Amino acid sequence: MAKYTSKINKIRTFALSLIFIGIAIMYGGLFLKDLPILMVILMILGFLCIIGSAVVYFLIGMLSMKAVQVICPSCNKTTKMLGRVDICMFCNETLTLDKTLEGKEFNELYNRKRNLN
Repeated sequence: MAKYTSKINKIRTFALSLIFIGIAIMYGGLFLKDLPILMVILMILGFLCIIGSAVVYFLIGMLSMKAVQVICPSCNKTTKMLGRVDICMFCNETLTLDKTLEGKEFNELYNRKRNLN
């Protein structure tokens, strides 16, 4: 069985990984001091990854403000939900606001336009 996480946490994890990737690219550029053109290119690429991370964090913050807040029936904590189905951020309980999906096994494909019904 696959490990699911909430959509907001997935996007935040992606943004955090962009920061680490950007730092690793810039660090790699330090080893190429003898090739200044390549060093500058790697520094710029790393910087763009970090700027991209800031943009993703900004967008997920804006999206998070629009997300529906629900109380998880399992852990009784308030969590944010995106789409028709999502996972609780705290206990990984399946959440849905769609009455037709209640009791069905969790599937991320329910959030697509052409769903599995």
